[in-house]
Formats: sequence, structure tokens, C-alpha cells
Amino acid sequence: MRILRAAEYRSMPWKNGGGVTTEIAVSPAGAALEDFDWRVSMARVESGGPFSEYPGVDRSLAVLEGEGIILDIASRPAATVTKTSAPLSFAADVPTQAALIAGPITDLNVMTRRGRMTHAVERVVISTPTVIQSAADATLFLCVDGEITVAGAAPVRIGPRDALLLGPDALSQRLEPTRTATLFVIRIDCVAAND
Repeated sequence: MRILRAAEYRSMPWKNGGGVTTEIAVSPAGAALEDFDWRVSMARVESGGPFSEYPGVDRSLAVLEGEGIILDIASRPAATVTKTSAPLSFAADVPTQAALIAGPITDLNVMTRRGRMTHAVERVVISTPTVIQSAADATLFLCVDGEITVAGAAPVRIGPRDALLLGPDALSQRLEPTRTATLFVIRIDCVAAND
């Protein structure tokens, strides 16, 4: 179990230079944009425009702050993503244009290298103690708002934008919110090699 504090996240320019992204976690540790197996980040989007393309990568996007974003992804109908809609999954290596609904947003990006890793992203709102199954090679809990205590022998408290990264042995976690809290549960799995 690793606690990831918002104050310690690394910020860097977008791949296309159009803004700044804040990296929450990446694997392998210290990997660059060209060679990560998986990556979880947040970005402040100030204006519409093209998304960076990542060859061989699958991506999911969710909105953390702001009214939302409309994505025009090649060969798909335009998709609207807001703070209440489900995260949107799409290939990161096809042309994608973004238009803001009403002003800047902060988004959550989860990316995995196709053929090596897969991922699933779920938004969860809890107001009472809740057990969340985390049977994956890696599971990341990102607290968006509120505070959550992760029960256990040594309880851990995570606040807004903090995260908790769990390995494959953590099959379930009991989360206790101090009040209603919103979090994202990100499950990442290795793709089994063909024999």
C-alpha cells in the first residue's frame, strides 16, 4: 500500500505542449510518456483543441471540476463528459478534438499500454462505511472530495486529491468517509501472455 499525497505529485507539460498535467502515479516508476505501462494523471484544460495522441495506448477520461467537455473522437459520435457522467474510454491514438461546455475543467486521465495492460475506472460516492473490492494487479483510490479513512491495522486517512495505490494482495478495502465523499476506483490488470 502506498499513500500518494496531492502535494507531492509531479507536474509536467502536456505531450502536445498545450497545457500542464499532474502525474498521480505511473508504472514503471519514473517512466516517460513514451514507455509507461500505465499512467494516472490530472490536467487543467483551459480551452478547446486537439488531444495529445499516444500510439498503442487506451485512455479513460473523467471530469473532476468544471461543467464538462465534449470530445469529438475520430469515427465516433461526439461524447459529453461531465462530473456526473460515467468515465469515457477511447483509444488514445486516434485524432480527438475537445470543446469545453462552459469554462475550464480539471480532468482525470487513466492510460494503459494496449496489449500489456487493461484498466477500468469507476466513480463512487459514499456516505457510510463501504467495502470496495480491489482484486486487480494494481488498484488506485483517488479521493476527489471529502476525506476517507481506509480501515486496517494502521488506518490511513486520505483527503481531497490524495490517492492510495494497492497491489494485487489487497482484495478488498473498507472505506469510512467523514461525510459524503466522491472517489474514483481505478483497477489496472496485466494482460496474460499467450503461451
